[in-house]
Amino acid sequence: MPLEIPSDLHPDCVPLAFLLGTWAGAGVGGYPTIESFNFGQEVVFSYTPDKPFLKYESRSWLLDEDGNQVRPLAMESGYWRPQPRTEENGTAGTTRTQLEVVLAHPTGFSEIWVGEADGAKIELRTDVVARTETAKEYTAGHRLYGLVQGDLLWAFDMAAMGQSMQSHLSAQLKPVK
Repeated sequence: MPLEIPSDLHPDCVPLAFLLGTWAGAGVGGYPTIESFNFGQEVVFSYTPDKPFLKYESRSWLLDEDGNQVRPLAMESGYWRPQPRTEENGTAGTTRTQLEVVLAHPTGFSEIWVGEADGAKIELRTDVVARTETAKEYTAGHRLYGLVQGDLLWAFDMAAMGQSMQSHLSAQLKPVK
C-alpha cells in the first residue's frame, strides 16, 4: 500500500512521513543493573500543519508472562526536527535527512539526539543528556529505528549506572489502524 503524504505536511518532514500515526507492540528489556523484562509500548508520531517538526509521544508498561499489563513503565515526549541535505556518493547523489530530536522524561532527564534518516532507517545518538539531581545516572544513548515489512522496529543502547554503552531495549511495533 503506497504511503499517503498529507498535503499540509511541511516539506522537510516528508522523508519521515512513514512514521506518522500510532504504533503499538511489544518488546524486551534488560541491563546489567536490572532483571530482564517484557514490555508493551504505544508510540504516536503526529504533525502540526506546515511546521517543520513531528511531535512524538511514547508510553510503555510492564507485561507479565501471559502478555498482560502489570504497571506503567517509561514515558517520553518531544519533537523530531528534520534538517534535509544531500550528500554526494560517487557519481550518484543520495538524500539523507539530518535529524535533531528533543525528548523529555518525567523521571527527571531530557535528551538532545542527533542523527540521520536514510530511507526508512533512522540512527540517532545523544548529543546532550541533562538530568535533575534526583534522576538516575544516565550518560549516553544510541537508537536505531527501521520500517521492516510494514512494522516499526527499534533498539536502544545506553550507558548508565556506571555501565558502558550496551543493549537495553528493543521492540516491534505495528501500525494501529
